[in-house]
Amino acid sequence: MNANTPKKSLPRFIEDRLDFFLQDRIESNLNKKHLVQGKIPTTDAIVLQSNDYLSLSQNIQIQRAHQRAISANDDNVVMSAIFQQDELVKPEFETELAQFMGMESCLLAQSGWAANIGLLQTICAEGVPVYIDFFAHMSLWEGAKIAGADIHPFMHNNTNHLRKLIARYGKGIILVDSVYSTIGTLAPLETICDIAQTSECALVVDESHSLGTHGPQGAGLVKQLGLSHQVDFITVSLAKTFAYRAGAILGSKKISQTLPFVSFPAIFSSAMLPSEIARLDTTLEEIRLAETKRKRLFSHAQTLRKGLKSIGFKVRSQSQIVALECGNERNTERVRDFLEDNNIFGSVFCRPATTKNSNIIRFSLCADLDQQDIDDILTVCQLAYDNPELEFI
Repeated sequence: MNANTPKKSLPRFIEDRLDFFLQDRIESNLNKKHLVQGKIPTTDAIVLQSNDYLSLSQNIQIQRAHQRAISANDDNVVMSAIFQQDELVKPEFETELAQFMGMESCLLAQSGWAANIGLLQTICAEGVPVYIDFFAHMSLWEGAKIAGADIHPFMHNNTNHLRKLIARYGKGIILVDSVYSTIGTLAPLETICDIAQTSECALVVDESHSLGTHGPQGAGLVKQLGLSHQVDFITVSLAKTFAYRAGAILGSKKISQTLPFVSFPAIFSSAMLPSEIARLDTTLEEIRLAETKRKRLFSHAQTLRKGLKSIGFKVRSQSQIVALECGNERNTERVRDFLEDNNIFGSVFCRPATTKNSNIIRFSLCADLDQQDIDDILTVCQLAYDNPELEFI
């Protein structure tokens, strides 16, 4: 195309839609950026934005294992995983992860998002009732939507509400997170397992934020509670404690035999490479040995939660995820700027992760923080709480 050729304009209805988003999500903010885009952290800032809970992303053993696998492996055929489902060539890591988490089988996915979409597309027929916790991850909501399910949200961790919905609409599929990624609460899994069993519902638990941090050797909250035999399916994102781009679906042997040939994310995405699986395998071994880091992580979380509550914050967290509930977008922007001006960087959760007036700033703790970091966070949060221009729910 000639440089002087006028560029084709978009149809008006698309221009209008994009203009709306620009005004609504970006230009309406004080810094004329999206709400999640604040300042760039300096080298001395305390950054609480990563889900690398055990601080493994820079682990030298993992990096070396990955590098060796890249150099040694020439079997890097880029193809759909549908062509790699023969039992003789399936990755050993899948078997190891299934045994580690107390499940019968495991299938790797390209991401936690792909795992949840693919699983629900496979197990959920159109019109099946799906009961989903209001705070469950968006990938579970989208998976149920894509499957054409009859979706019934229940109030967060409200098992009585869940019972009433099942009594009204009948047996179906229950979808929960074990650790909720917004405010860090834990699902009442023992009660939910009982409800699933007595009501003949299937149960899917997303363990993305508990695998590696909770349970024996980091095997997850389901394993910690001894519920592996009662949970039908577990999904995980391996972009959290595993610090890599991948996901997994765990369940019965039948799901491993069928999902690769039914799930669109499995069929129409390229398989993971052998070098990536080698990295995950080494990461699993590091996670098994990380008990000291897990103890330090939960000590930090307990200290921060207790300190924030003593200041006056409403803290619902029961885990390494701690949220400041900031309300509307303008107030959230002010809180974000105050924290960042004082070298504390959390993650802003706003639309579509929350409703417009229920924004949060999430602190994701990691094992490599020290006590001075926690003290500094609490000092800045005290100043924020005392600032008359800032509001907290």
